[in-house]
Order: sequence, then C-alpha cells, then structure tokens
Amino acid sequence: MEKIKLIIDGKEIEAEKGTTILRCAKDNGIEIPTLCYHENVALYGACGICTVEAEGMPKLLRACSQKVQEGMVIHTDSERVKKSRKIALELLMSDHTGDCLGPCRLNCPAGTDCQGYIKLIAEGKFREAVELIKEKLPLPASIGRVCPHPCETACRRQMVEEPISIAYLKAFAADKDLEENTFLPEIGGNTGKKVAIIGGGPAGLTAAYFLRIKGHSVTIFDAMPQMGGMLRYGIPEYRLPKKVLDKEIALIESLGIEMKNNVKIGKDISFGQLRNDFDAVVVAIGAWNSLSVRCKGDNLDGVMGGIDFLQKVALKENIEIGKKVAVVGGGNTAMDAARTARRLGAEEVYVIYRRTKNEMPAEEIEIEEAEEEGIIFKFLTNPDEITGNNGKVNGIKLQVMELGEPDSSGRRSPVAVEGKFENIEVDSVIMAIGQKVNVAGFEDIELNSKGIISADERTFRTNIENVFAVGDATNRGASIAIAAIGEAEKASKVIDGYLLGMEIPYRKPFVSEKEVTPEMFAEKEKLPRAKMPVRSVEERIKSFDEVNLGFREEDAVREASRCLECGCHDYKECKLIEYANWYDIHPERFKGEKNVHETERKLVSIERNNEKCILCSLCVRTCDEVVKKGILGLVGRGFRTTIKPEFEGNEILNFCKECGKCAEVCPTGALKIL
Repeated sequence: MEKIKLIIDGKEIEAEKGTTILRCAKDNGIEIPTLCYHENVALYGACGICTVEAEGMPKLLRACSQKVQEGMVIHTDSERVKKSRKIALELLMSDHTGDCLGPCRLNCPAGTDCQGYIKLIAEGKFREAVELIKEKLPLPASIGRVCPHPCETACRRQMVEEPISIAYLKAFAADKDLEENTFLPEIGGNTGKKVAIIGGGPAGLTAAYFLRIKGHSVTIFDAMPQMGGMLRYGIPEYRLPKKVLDKEIALIESLGIEMKNNVKIGKDISFGQLRNDFDAVVVAIGAWNSLSVRCKGDNLDGVMGGIDFLQKVALKENIEIGKKVAVVGGGNTAMDAARTARRLGAEEVYVIYRRTKNEMPAEEIEIEEAEEEGIIFKFLTNPDEITGNNGKVNGIKLQVMELGEPDSSGRRSPVAVEGKFENIEVDSVIMAIGQKVNVAGFEDIELNSKGIISADERTFRTNIENVFAVGDATNRGASIAIAAIGEAEKASKVIDGYLLGMEIPYRKPFVSEKEVTPEMFAEKEKLPRAKMPVRSVEERIKSFDEVNLGFREEDAVREASRCLECGCHDYKECKLIEYANWYDIHPERFKGEKNVHETERKLVSIERNNEKCILCSLCVRTCDEVVKKGILGLVGRGFRTTIKPEFEGNEILNFCKECGKCAEVCPTGALKIL
C-alpha cells in the first residue's frame, strides 16, 4: 500500500493513501469530534462537527470523508475550526430537547448526583450509593440530616404528589455505610505538594478530602477544640448527633490528613508563616460573628447572638437564659436557638419575625416542629427597644409591622405601622438575624465592600498568589453548608491544577434542560412520600436526643423507587454534551420553533425519544448495513424529518427485542434499552 506524509497539529505523520483525515488522526492519538461517524457503517457526513482546516485550501474539510494527500498540513483546532464546530453544535442543541441531568442535581449547590444515588438505594445498593455521593461531598450522614435540600425544591415528583425525600435518603445510606462497610476513596500518588487549610468546617473538610485524594499533603488548622465548624458548634445535637459527625471526620482524617485544633491565626501562628511553609493555603474560616438589630438596649446583659448562644451550648458552657426568651430572626438558626432554649428549660420562647410565616426562610419542618414544641411566633413585629433593669434584660418593645412592596429578593418589605407597639416580658434576647466574618489575623487579604473576603469566582484565588478562599467567608457571605461544600469541591480541582503548574478555572458545564408541566405526569400513580418517624414532643423537649429516628430499610427502598428518573440515562456517555462542553456554546442564539415528538415505544425493548435525536442516522445505517434488517428509516423531509420503525410482523418484533445495536451506537441518549 502506497504511503504518504502529512502534518496534523504540528505532528509529522505517515499514512496509507486513501485513508481519511479522521482515521489518520485517530490512529495517531489525535481526537477529532464526530457524531455521525462509525467505522462499521458507510460515511454520512451529517453532523458537521469533524471539520478541520488544511493550509492552502479556502474551505474547511470534513475529516470523516476527506482523504489525506501528500504534504497536507492540517489544523484540527484552529480558530476557524472552533467557530465552525461551535455553530454546528449550537444548531444541533437548539432543537435538542431533553434533560442531561435531573433538576434535583442541577439545584444542588454541590452538584450531587441525587438521581444516581436514589436509583442505587432503590436497588438496595447502599454502599454504591455512598460511593457516588462521596464523589461530591465527604459528609453525607451529617449533611443528609441538616441540609435544607434545595434538590427537593426542584424535584418533579411534586408534580405528581410530593417530592422525593432526597436528603433523608442520603443520610440513610450514609448511616448504613458507617455501620457496616465504611467506604474510603483511593489516594493518588504523592505529589510532594503541601496544602494548609484554615478552618475545619464543611468547606475546609471538603477541600482537604478532595486535595488529599489527589495526592497532596494536607493539614487543617482550626481555632476550635474540635473539627466540624458550624456543623458542630452551630447545629444542635437534636438535629445532628455529634457522634455521627465524629465518625465522618475520623474517616476524613484516616486518609492521612493532619488536623490541628486550638490554633488561632495571628496568635498561635501567623498567616504569613503558613503562606511560606505551604505550597497553597485555603482560607475556609466561615462566618462566626452574629449580627445585631442595633436597637436601643442591645448591649444589655442577657442579649446574645444566635451563633454565640449555640456555640456556648455545644461547648457545654453554663448559660443563664431565664424562663422567658425572645429569639429575633426567621431562619434555621433562629429555629435552632428557639428549640434549644426550650430544651434548656425556658417555659416561654418567642420568635420575633418582621414578616409573616409565608416569608420565613427557615425550613417548613423546622417551623412545624418548633410550633409543636410550644414556640410562640410573633409575626410582623420587630425589636424597637430592649428594656432592662440594673443593666439586665427584662423586656422587649416590639414595633408592629405590615408588608409593603417587594424588595430585591422578591419578598415584600416590612414597613413599620406608625405608633403601634407591643411589649413582652423576657429574661434574655437571642439575635439570630445573620452572621459576619471575623478577619482578624488575615489583614493582608483583600475584602469586598461588605467586609467579606474577595475571591475570584472561577479560580477561588484571593489577591495573594498562593492563597485561595471558599465558603461562608467569601463573596456572598454565609449560606447553607452544602453550598460551602460545593464551592470547596470545585476549588479543589482548581487548586490541584495550580499545584501542578496549570491554570484551570472552574467553568459551569453546559447542560440541556427540558421544560415540563404537571400534565406530563398525569398518568403517574400517586404514591405517598415516606414519613420520617420522630420522637414525641414530650420526649423531644426534655433532652437533646436526635428528633428523627431514621428510615427502615424497606421504607427507604420504597421511597427511592418513587423517583421519576428525569436525567438522561446516557449522560456520562453522551458525545453531544461532551463536545458541547469543549466549546462555550450558546444555542439560545438560534432559539426558535422546536420539533415536538412523542416518546416512541414501538421497538418494545428500546425506548426512542425523538426529541433528543439529531438525525445522525447511525441507528438507521446500523440496522440496515450491519444488522441487515432495515427496520428503521427516515420519515418526512426538511425540518420535520424524524426516524421511525416499520415492523412487518412478530418475527421482526422479536428480533428487535434481542438486538439493541441501534441503541449502542446512538451518540445522544435518544435510544434507551429497557
């Protein structure tokens, strides 16, 4: 066979004459993307993704069909090529309708594969479920108990009846793993790089976990007596038993992570020394200072911050709160403080909130359980003055409020009703209206206008070369634990790249999302959401024992089986979405009418979702050229073209059940083997 020489991406190659550019590149380890090519069928050239540029030729060439020529100089990734592929992908995605990922996963700040681990739980594969969860977060038993589960807010099962109990299922699987076959990830080879993590809360522990897995030496420094951050010192025992948190932290430590407690930056060790001693420093110090409403009397004895109060309880310090307690705020911290005060013996606990119950940011279950425990809610009120006697709190004067116009968050702003007040007698006041960062010891780090550490949202880098920052201490301030965990996991990839000499900023991946309506689920059988068994109110208010008693195995499996499996079954193998993420595509540029197709099940053993089909015709050609049956064919012309099966009898139908080769070659998940 005659040989010729050519150059592809600067690499001199010898190839057989008559070989295509695509085959030649592949044989030499150069990947050219393609969606419609398969070596078992004839060339088709439909997708337009495999274009390349040849020097001296005015037009781009399709690598799947263009034969190599002597002396060719080919560029597979020039600006012209990238622009051409980008447009082709945008056109394909503009008519592609489907969910790459379930809305649960998309709404999880950590990107946890909720659909994946729920499916594994439904199959009784609890260890495998935990392995999947720990690809994104290392504290599933703890987070499953305390997360306000934005995943469930997005769950489409609520269009049938109620969302899946995703968070509790996470805790169930993690508890099983802690009791039985504790999963530990493999550690990469030693890189010789050292990382200091400042802060042992959810963000710091997560960053340490993933950086250690990548082979780096990691040390966590924390100012408190034990690791855990707000999971330990900000969330009460009745919601998160510390023995559960201890087990999960011990697992993280067992990976070879050094943990140093009672180390205060600026006192026990300087920030500068850490920057010199370590190749990278991750600041994950959280937001530990409570905000005040700044009303008259807020400095009286008996007034304390919500975080300060919960921290003292966690440290088992003696706290005198009296019999009557007012908690100011409407979030989960306010609920935690109010319910904790009740357990400490307070007979009357008031929650002061300036909006109505409908606007409260606290979890609904937290509000319900607080009401069950006798907490008194004073809605549409706001502290005007805290009164006292001899420097000690004895009451609170409340300004009566009403709702006005919506604020920037969309919630209606509370407005004072002029001249209308209410007074209640209290022995202490707990301010649970927010948190702020204490940056003492970190004076060299640049802050934003709110006094929060400023970190680039794509690289997580601060103004200091080797210093990164994540979690509640950065940019937008305090949020939920899963958000800090998600940020730390993303940052670990960037920091790993930095330590290896690469700049790899985080970029949110492109995914296809489908709009749905309740009518689409009208035929689904209504199945009740599993109820979490809980301790009685009488038991709850007398101790800090965990309120939730946990799912039984059969209840967890049944609950997991309610999942609608919204995300694409082929996401990890989908070539279309892989290539879409090679480029910064914006298919909305070509927004217009979309083809609407019903999901077709005539193939019996294979489900065909034509809304995901890109008409690459691989299934048609495979059925015709490889299987020699020709069951599938293109129907219609132009924009309305689709692929449909045509059966000529039961013999063909039965053959189709056993074949499945069409689904094997589909590059977009349009075909699913049932």
